[in-house]
Amino acid sequence: MSVLASPIPRFHLAVPVDDLSAARRFYGDVLGLEQGRSAHTWVDWNLHGHQFVTHLAPERAQRIHNPVDGHDVPVPHFGLILTIPAFQCLADRLRAAGTEFVIEPYVRFEGQQGEQHTMFLLDPAGNALEFKAFADDSQVFAA
Repeated sequence: MSVLASPIPRFHLAVPVDDLSAARRFYGDVLGLEQGRSAHTWVDWNLHGHQFVTHLAPERAQRIHNPVDGHDVPVPHFGLILTIPAFQCLADRLRAAGTEFVIEPYVRFEGQQGEQHTMFLLDPAGNALEFKAFADDSQVFAA
């Protein structure tokens, strides 16, 4: 089934960046996302079938962090839930690119309900991204 035919709705997300060239290098080269339409103030990206847009906006708000599993999680953040092999492949790709992690890849809630691999990083404009993979996908919304 293609992403377009998926019963799960695709999201659209636009985030501010202060340098479109740096955003192109990070999202295109480091993360390997396909670039879509663009103008001098924005770029569309294919984030695994979701429409993700980087908009030129040099002014940024103050960062906030919340504690989760002994780590300071940056808020706001966004990302994808991947399979464990895809998560590990992305972690390797990010390490090879010299990415500085906010929270290094690790297993959160190990041995508990909702066990997940997770990692946090910042794009060049300071937007926080989280990529994760659940040991059991049925636990994504477990309470």
